[in-house]
Amino acid sequence: MSELCVKIKETDKSYPIYIESSEISELVRKLKPYTSDRKVFVVISEKVNKLYGKTLNIPAVDTFVLKDGEKEKNFNNYKKILHRMLKNKLSRKDLLIVIGGGVAGDLAGFAASTYMRGIDFIQIPTTLLACVDSSVGGKVGIDTDFGKNLVGAFYQPKAVFININFLKTLDEKQFKTGLGEVVKYSFIEKSCKPKEEINLFNFLSDNFEKINNRDTRTLEKLVQCCVGLKIAVVEQDEKEGGLRKILNFGHTYGHAVEKITNYRKYTHGEAVVEGMRFAFNLAVEKGLIEKNYKFLADDIINKFNFTPVKTFNMNQITEIMKTDKKASNGKITFVLPTEYQEVKTFDFDEDFFLNYNYQQKTM
Repeated sequence: MSELCVKIKETDKSYPIYIESSEISELVRKLKPYTSDRKVFVVISEKVNKLYGKTLNIPAVDTFVLKDGEKEKNFNNYKKILHRMLKNKLSRKDLLIVIGGGVAGDLAGFAASTYMRGIDFIQIPTTLLACVDSSVGGKVGIDTDFGKNLVGAFYQPKAVFININFLKTLDEKQFKTGLGEVVKYSFIEKSCKPKEEINLFNFLSDNFEKINNRDTRTLEKLVQCCVGLKIAVVEQDEKEGGLRKILNFGHTYGHAVEKITNYRKYTHGEAVVEGMRFAFNLAVEKGLIEKNYKFLADDIINKFNFTPVKTFNMNQITEIMKTDKKASNGKITFVLPTEYQEVKTFDFDEDFFLNYNYQQKTM
């Protein structure tokens, strides 16, 4: 087992992240330091509950089983969770444990952040996407009819328990969506300013077959690399005042793809991969990078056989991008590659995208 720590400066928000591949049934014992002498409320995704509910067997006053899918991250389920917590008379000293992917983590984390003005919660991510991204860093929230994550908060968990064995039963589509975020980290590593060089780009290139075959040790190392990069960014910029914006590489266009397809046709990771392709094309167009770097990026992306994403009408995409939470003063903010493993943020007028023929540039 490896243990990393998120150290938020000048606050008491620091917390451990445990990465391991021991028996899942061992989690109950490892949770005891956090669960003793307090009520525990559990939010668990439906698929995970069917597969591991009995194995986990976490003592709780109540368990809320959340249906799977992005559409479940909504006001209605948020209200239901709060109602159940109130019904069970949880106090500020009690604990919420969330077990599942990013949807469950974001929703339950937001409930924890607002219940009694904030109670402790623990993340147990069960998807690759949640392991490497959403479970670390304290972004919690829900979606609205106007877009993803437009209502939320920055609220750090008390601990994160990552067990690689959950990934063995993850369906291929969800595994690939996690790989989308993994590949993202390889393009932004130097901008993350980690204390030690990780060189994720080379790790992906050398180990893509083992990753695709879900070799346990390789995945454990992979998750550790990505979490290390996420920690480096969060410690420097907890609330996205500057550096943390680089984590949105591929997301501005990617979120628009998700929204235009009602979050049903493509997973988050598939949309982000297309967002990165878009960003690399745009960076070449603006003279920020050489075409050779784009070819290297395409090669890494192609090693993981992501689902192709169709090209959409740029007028529709632009309208959605204008509502992105990073947009301001009539500008659309994009994170673009500028050097090998480095990115920066740029602001564009909407007219630029209305006249940008992405389809021609990807043919």
